[in-house]
Amino acid sequence: MNPNYDFERIEKKWQKIWEDTKAFRVIEDESKEKFYCLEMFPYPSGTLHMGHVRNYSIADVLARYKHMKGFNVLHPIGFDSFGLPAENAAIKHGIHPAIWTSKNVEEMEVQLRTLGFSYDWDREVCTYREDYYKWMQWIFIRFRERGLAYKKENPVNWCPSCQTVLANEQVVEGRCERCDSEVTKKNLSQWYLKITDYADRLLDDLDRLEGWPEKVKTMQRNWIGRSEGTEIDFEVIDTELKLRVFTTRCDTLFGATFMVIAPEHPLLAEIVAGTGSEEKVEEYCERVQHLSDIERSAATGGKTGVFTGRYAKNPLTHKEMPIFVADYVLISYGTGAVMGVPAHDQRDFEFAKKFELDIVPVVDPENPEIDVYNLTEAFEAEGKMINSGKYDGMPSADAIAAISSDLHKAGIGEAVINYRLKDWLISRQRYWGCPIPMLYCEEHGWQAVKDEDLPVLLPTDVEFTGRGKSPLATSKSFDDGVCPICGKYAKREVDTMDTFLDSSWYFLRYCDAKNEEIPFSKEKADYWMNVDQYIGGIEHAIMHLLYARFFTKVLYDMEMVSCEEPFERLLTQGMVLKDGSKMSKSLGNVVSPEEIIEKYGADTARLFILFASPPEKELEWSDAGVEGSFRFLNRVYRLIVEMAELCEDVPPKYFPETEDDKQLAYILNNSVKRVSDDIEQRFNFNTAIAALMELVNEIYRYKELADINLGLLSDATRKLVMMLAPFVPHISEEMWEMMGGKGSVCVQVWPECDEEMLVKSEVEIVVQINGKVRAKMNIPVEMDVEDMKALALESEEVKSLVAGKEIIRTVAVPGRLVNIVVKG
Repeated sequence: MNPNYDFERIEKKWQKIWEDTKAFRVIEDESKEKFYCLEMFPYPSGTLHMGHVRNYSIADVLARYKHMKGFNVLHPIGFDSFGLPAENAAIKHGIHPAIWTSKNVEEMEVQLRTLGFSYDWDREVCTYREDYYKWMQWIFIRFRERGLAYKKENPVNWCPSCQTVLANEQVVEGRCERCDSEVTKKNLSQWYLKITDYADRLLDDLDRLEGWPEKVKTMQRNWIGRSEGTEIDFEVIDTELKLRVFTTRCDTLFGATFMVIAPEHPLLAEIVAGTGSEEKVEEYCERVQHLSDIERSAATGGKTGVFTGRYAKNPLTHKEMPIFVADYVLISYGTGAVMGVPAHDQRDFEFAKKFELDIVPVVDPENPEIDVYNLTEAFEAEGKMINSGKYDGMPSADAIAAISSDLHKAGIGEAVINYRLKDWLISRQRYWGCPIPMLYCEEHGWQAVKDEDLPVLLPTDVEFTGRGKSPLATSKSFDDGVCPICGKYAKREVDTMDTFLDSSWYFLRYCDAKNEEIPFSKEKADYWMNVDQYIGGIEHAIMHLLYARFFTKVLYDMEMVSCEEPFERLLTQGMVLKDGSKMSKSLGNVVSPEEIIEKYGADTARLFILFASPPEKELEWSDAGVEGSFRFLNRVYRLIVEMAELCEDVPPKYFPETEDDKQLAYILNNSVKRVSDDIEQRFNFNTAIAALMELVNEIYRYKELADINLGLLSDATRKLVMMLAPFVPHISEEMWEMMGGKGSVCVQVWPECDEEMLVKSEVEIVVQINGKVRAKMNIPVEMDVEDMKALALESEEVKSLVAGKEIIRTVAVPGRLVNIVVKG
């Protein structure tokens, strides 16, 4: 038997066996408990990076472990394959996105197989294929039937040079990523999904997700941004107009001294008309329209604005309030108009200081260190009401309810719940995405394509220039449609869907990937869902995870699934770093998985990336660490070669007799317990591997003894190989075969811990003299401290060490140490 670890031969051998036997193919089995393990599927860029390897290795350990624990494991893979990179490649290289994508998918499939991941390839899903996006279109139509999809005009990013709409990701620091022109805003008619209808459920159900990191749930709560407040109407003086604002602090209404509206506010033109301020307001709006919402709302940015020439009337003080237009107010939050309360809001305070506006305090902090009449910054906390008429002296928290109620009675305000979350804009003016299955008829307006006419296919006769109208609009074959109501000519929608829609339900398609009649059968989805363990990067904490939850709730309401939440447990793994920075081509610090596999093998790559750091932490790449992992696998392989010969035809028997037997049995069972707990409960794969390394050391020690129990040694060695299998599957299969194991190691029953073997009759303690370790001794586990002291003092070794010295005192710690304090 060759003692050399030939990883290339071994890995190719077992990858072929797994593929030929469809080792990881799975079907529904009501007799077994299911386990659905899923990683966020990759974009087919053509090359795996170490972040992929880490993500998929974590999931593969869990999937293989659960399989050995007797679960019916679904572990699928696919590709999130629509998106901008493919379209950019078409523009740059003159190659069709479908060809570019298909080639990249094939390359990544090979790379994934090379790493030995236990995927059920029969369930592979690619979102760019017609058998997937047909059902994406079908689901969109069902959303629209439920009133959850609609079209409205909204400002979008516009590049005047390219004459095209840009997605947010195509705008870099306010400029077009293609031509570096300054990006502006332009109103276009766009499709939306009414995710706001589900805001409360999305928020409230976060409390049900006990298996999610609290950080992710907090990010989603903040993104949904539920806030209770009051909407108040302000009359615009000398007009018939009213401005409505939303505020969570109506207790500060007596301190409102000005108003600010967003540059996109629909009433702005009417407010400014006839004031003489039209030109400067228009110039200001043009100047700020290229700024992103983040730039506009940044606390560090200097406040800008322009007086509109109009005033509003404060409904409680009846004083005139100048109306400004300013970029720090966003049309996407609240009503797009705010009342300026400079004494109690920092942004308003800075704005009032710049434009020399009145600052009127109405909440007294009752703190002698804060003079509300000489503020250097806004006082935003609660306090006692002042300068507020009949509400003076009232706690500000109580005044909120009182003033809100009075405004409602007067017909000028009402209590409302507002959300930071806005409806989901899904229109994309690009080619490589799922076509929106809608037709526009002059007589009947927007109509959905009939189900029997799905899918609406992406045309091939399109122009990829990156300029002008949507590529779909350049197709001569795509434009022609028929109204499903009157049968007359109808114009097709030329926008495509945001690719986040594709990833919002792919986990359901995996449950029934080959179904040609419906997106998935409810029976199969109910068997597999929800996903027991979902794994992916923290960067998807908000958008993808929120959209997937939204989709699942809608499909639940449609009675297509029985679960309201898609993912039971969530693990967000840390990034892979090199030299302290995220791996990137621009930094020149990228380590290719293919290079590591070629030099050390896939199992070494997996072992290092699992051993180097806990999954949720960042991982610092180490060439020395990779080499150390390779040496360990070589050491294990040599051990099994020797054990296969030594224990040939020796049945594994578990009867420890001598103290050395008991020590091996203890370390074996402790390893089983630690590895099982670390995989299943804590995801501490690094400490699980460390436990296996300790077991290897112990087996090496034990086999060199004069008197060994071959049955026990055989048992320990076989269980070692079983426990290594989820981490390093190729070499484990080979070693299992070498040991004479029947069948694949990945279908063996996971070892059980014998708790009795973890109970030691003796324990090793140290003996210290003046705090320094001078001796070690074994004592009965139950020995009390007085007996420990006596035993230590009676030891010949200790007697020689303290001879001629005065013993001041002796201290014992049960089961750990005896410390003798001496003088002289």
